[in-house]
Amino acid sequence: MELSLLSSYKNIFSNDLLSIPEQKMMINTINAHSFNLACIDKVFNNSLHASHILLPDGISIVWALRLITGKKLRKIAGLDLFMVEMERINQTSGKCFFLGSSPQVLESITKRAKKEFPHAQVFTYSPPYKAIFTEEDTQTMIAEINKVQPAALFIGMTAPKQEKWAFENFNKLNALHICSIGAVFDFYAGNIKRAPGWVIKIGFEWCYRLMAEPKRLWRRYLIGNIIFLRSVLKEKWG
Repeated sequence: MELSLLSSYKNIFSNDLLSIPEQKMMINTINAHSFNLACIDKVFNNSLHASHILLPDGISIVWALRLITGKKLRKIAGLDLFMVEMERINQTSGKCFFLGSSPQVLESITKRAKKEFPHAQVFTYSPPYKAIFTEEDTQTMIAEINKVQPAALFIGMTAPKQEKWAFENFNKLNALHICSIGAVFDFYAGNIKRAPGWVIKIGFEWCYRLMAEPKRLWRRYLIGNIIFLRSVLKEKWG
């Protein structure tokens, strides 16, 4: 397929989380790894382009956008989006729904959220752990979500599965902000420790994660970053 050029995403990139309108929309994030996947997965590419808001969740995306388009953005992680959404929900005593992960992770998320956001109404559902959902699986998930009609639906199934599921079922979901936030479930549950603030600030969170989980992430960051860099240089000067 045709290369998923970074410049083609530029009109849906955003850095202003506080002014997200109160209307139904799909909010996704992109980093170097998901960009690489979008270059070879047409449905995933379409899912990202269908975003109402796309957040640059990676310093490499921020640098590449500045080089290619001149657009100056700052990195916004899925966790940043999550915290803004939860603050908004807490202030309005609204509802949020967590879709994905294990019952144990969802229980940890619920306990922490009730302490930090006491006015938020928290609902969860753990779908079957499988590569491809059946139609029955999907209908069950949609029914659970639509019973609640949350102000924010957080999907944590890892990319590209979560974005594709949200894209394919967007019109069937009675939820306001549909946010695919992946690893945030494990971060917030305390299963994975996020990098210290100073490491994030200087743009080396990816290095911290690589050192924490080298066996799982070495291919994504070492090989993946080279592939991403090649794509950026080709788009700029190719």
